[in-house]
Amino acid sequence: MLNFLSILTHGRKLQGAVKDLSIEELESVATKLNTIIDARKRKEAQLQQQEAAKKEKLADILQQMQDAGLDVADLHQVSQKPAPKPQKKRPVKYQISDDNGEIHQWTGIGRMPKVYAKAIASGKKLEDFLI
Repeated sequence: MLNFLSILTHGRKLQGAVKDLSIEELESVATKLNTIIDARKRKEAQLQQQEAAKKEKLADILQQMQDAGLDVADLHQVSQKPAPKPQKKRPVKYQISDDNGEIHQWTGIGRMPKVYAKAIASGKKLEDFLI
């Protein structure tokens, strides 16, 4: 890509690169480049119009705020949300010790851990593991 840009933006390199092209091919390339340039100009003009409209809207809003006696700091006060309350962890309801002596705790919410499922399958009751 850098090589292409180097050739395209340098007069002598470009002339050397296109020396084998016919006039019809050169005119076709020129037409395509002009189409690309026109599209880019339209896009740039559209972006400038959008930016101008945005600035105009901002100026209108600022004027409305001044007319109402408001300041930007007033907006910051309104937009600040209170800090979220820290969520409490759910209390552990069940506890079991596996064959290796590891202790597994479970709140009773969500999918049942395999250790508990295995113990229940062997005939124990979930109430046996209550803390």
